[in-house]
Amino acid sequence: MPLLGVNIDHIATLRQARREFDPDPVKAALVCQDAGADSIVAHLREDRRHINDDDVKRLRRALRIRFNLEMSINPGIVAVACRLKPDQVTLVPERREELTTEGGLDVKKGFNKLKACCRKLADKGIDISLFIAPDKVQIEKTKDLGVPIVEFHTGSYAQARTAFSRQQELKRLMGMAAYATKLGLTVNAGHGLKYHNTLPVALIRGMNELNIGHSIISRAAFVGLKQAVREMITIIKARS
Repeated sequence: MPLLGVNIDHIATLRQARREFDPDPVKAALVCQDAGADSIVAHLREDRRHINDDDVKRLRRALRIRFNLEMSINPGIVAVACRLKPDQVTLVPERREELTTEGGLDVKKGFNKLKACCRKLADKGIDISLFIAPDKVQIEKTKDLGVPIVEFHTGSYAQARTAFSRQQELKRLMGMAAYATKLGLTVNAGHGLKYHNTLPVALIRGMNELNIGHSIISRAAFVGLKQAVREMITIIKARS
């Protein structure tokens, strides 16, 4: 059954709306941990729009579960990760003007830069994942880099407007998960997953972990964070 990684970026987004000290993303992460989350995800962006350097330092100290730091290959951010040594980093594309990560890495195009970055992180004993589209070429290039984990961008599935297109995107995720697994890669997925559309992705054979943030934090506004996490765990661990 898949694991659940909870992204706490939007707790920090709420804090930054008033530029005060609450809600504290580290306290939120501990609530998620107590609720049964398997990992905590936080994206340290170059502009520090939500999660900041102090947050990631405190998360590294406080968590008993795996800490997955999302980040670009910006040298300054890579230096932070090398000092901090999170359990895992997930490399993602990043544009200053985007509201959220809009797509996967182009591993083929950025192969040499990614290779240098991954070498630095691996030398520090950090597990590495690449956030990519569920695409054969991107999977193969990830394998060529020696990176053991892929995270599929599920935005096309989550944003599909018809049942037919959603089913086609789900079939693509299933096929590419099987292909990546055959190559020996660990398969994770995330982006746009919500309470009503997560189960089909969780049921994909070989799916290791789902990383979900916005929908859990949104649900928490009504039922509380611990309950919101537990509800999502119930969904992803269901079998029908």
